[in-house]
Amino acid sequence: MAKLQAGVLTREQAIGHGFGAPSLRRLVRDGHWQRLARGVYLTSPLKPDWTANAWAGVLIGGDQARLGGLAAAYQERLTEPPDELLVLVPHTIQRENMPPWMFRRERTEVRRPMSLGSPPRSRVEDTILDLCDPDFPGSDLRTPADWIADAVQKRLTTTARLRRVLAGRRKVPRRRLLESLLDDVGAGAQSRLELTYLNDVERPHGLPRGTRQRSTRNRVGRSFQDVRYEDYGVIAELDGVSTHAGANSFRDMRRDNAALLDGAVTLRYGRHDLFTDPCGVAWQVGELLIGRGWQGMVTSCLRCRDRRSASG
Repeated sequence: MAKLQAGVLTREQAIGHGFGAPSLRRLVRDGHWQRLARGVYLTSPLKPDWTANAWAGVLIGGDQARLGGLAAAYQERLTEPPDELLVLVPHTIQRENMPPWMFRRERTEVRRPMSLGSPPRSRVEDTILDLCDPDFPGSDLRTPADWIADAVQKRLTTTARLRRVLAGRRKVPRRRLLESLLDDVGAGAQSRLELTYLNDVERPHGLPRGTRQRSTRNRVGRSFQDVRYEDYGVIAELDGVSTHAGANSFRDMRRDNAALLDGAVTLRYGRHDLFTDPCGVAWQVGELLIGRGWQGMVTSCLRCRDRRSASG
């Protein structure tokens, strides 16, 4: 059993497997085992790793305890291992916080009772919606857009599943924001950059709706284009880092060149462009679209007008 729990056992489990109380005291006294908390032991003299501490927290919490928040998100590979481990326990259970564990009582109507994994954790949809709550521990690490887009992009869940779980929760801060984000991600925006492009560049400036994550096969093989304006042969690629090095930069260049040979022009923008000057991006994209046959007009958004007022 200890192997299944990262080397961690409760006192009851150890006694159930033939260890008496004197044997437990002797193992701890001689340095073979460690007492991590009252009634919880690590069956090794080595420093407990993250998983051992996670198991210890769940065992301290009791039969229905499970990891939540950033600890559960780490198990889904959505974030780095947190120093503090959040353990969800039934509302009727009271546990005192002690590093590295923080215990949070949960009501049965908020999250689905089913747990997954080893150690057990909240379901990924509940984990994501918890971390989108500004009052939930760890929610400030990333934006709701980041949590939702990352989970969907990694195929851990879908917008339909998230929407069903969201609808089942009675009290949800920023519910309308989350519903809007789910609409956008469901339409194909798969990262915070793509959501920013959609909400700060394309929509407020009246640009035509592009196709998201379009799969295409060209001279360099199959690739996915972030935003493509099919009727005008314009592609917008959104890069999460300011520069690409080595093989990645050559891959992007080959892909852009292949698109150009097929009659499409690629504009490439990074985080700095989208977060500091979305209006400039919009006007540049619009100018190219007009030059390639779009009959519409780029419209000024509130940010455009505020900037003109400040400069005038």
